[in-house]
Amino acid sequence: MRWKLLRRRLSISAPRMIVRSHLPWPLRWIAFALMLGFSAALGLWAFEFGKSIAGLDRSAKAELAALRVEVEKLRSEREGAQSIANTAESLLRTEKVAQERLAQQLKQVETENLGLKADLGFFERLLPSTGAEGLSVRALQAHAQSATQTKFQALLMQIGKNQPEFVGRYEIQLSGSLDGKPWVYPQPGGPRLLQIKQSLRLEGLIDHPETAVVKTLQIKVTDKQGTVRVTQTVKL
Repeated sequence: MRWKLLRRRLSISAPRMIVRSHLPWPLRWIAFALMLGFSAALGLWAFEFGKSIAGLDRSAKAELAALRVEVEKLRSEREGAQSIANTAESLLRTEKVAQERLAQQLKQVETENLGLKADLGFFERLLPSTGAEGLSVRALQAHAQSATQTKFQALLMQIGKNQPEFVGRYEIQLSGSLDGKPWVYPQPGGPRLLQIKQSLRLEGLIDHPETAVVKTLQIKVTDKQGTVRVTQTVKL
């Protein structure tokens, strides 16, 4: 029996045995990755080679270069337009400032003209007039400065040669109506000191109630003894 088994194993009809080498799993994955990378590189090379053969790469580069030139041109045009816009805005600002300055100067000139006209009218009244020598009031003017103030202006002159210096006092008095009744209002603070050699210009503001209706303004000049030397009244 043993002999038969031994002969069967050693004969041609004995079962075959295959010997295979066993690789670890990490080495198998590394080999697979290398094979996959090689295939991808080969495919990419084939794609690039096909583009170069078909001429697609050259046309794409030429088109890209043309687009870059167009972009630079548009950028240059945009910068030029921006520069023009900035210049125009600067010119508009300069023109606006110049117009504002001209308007201020025009307003100032108009104010000066009004002042000159007022001064001209004032000095026209200073022309010598016939009459007795001595102290006189010239160019008495008055107008409402506001609802609670009246402005007056006058020139006191001594007419004649070798007139001595006059020392005295002057008083301003308003008259009109207040709440429908007659109203007289002397200058607050009482009479003011006055000294005249040849001429003296007087002007000032008088405060009064807002409801008062001022109709006239009177100036009265007295000497040291309290004697009235001259008075003059003007209507508002």
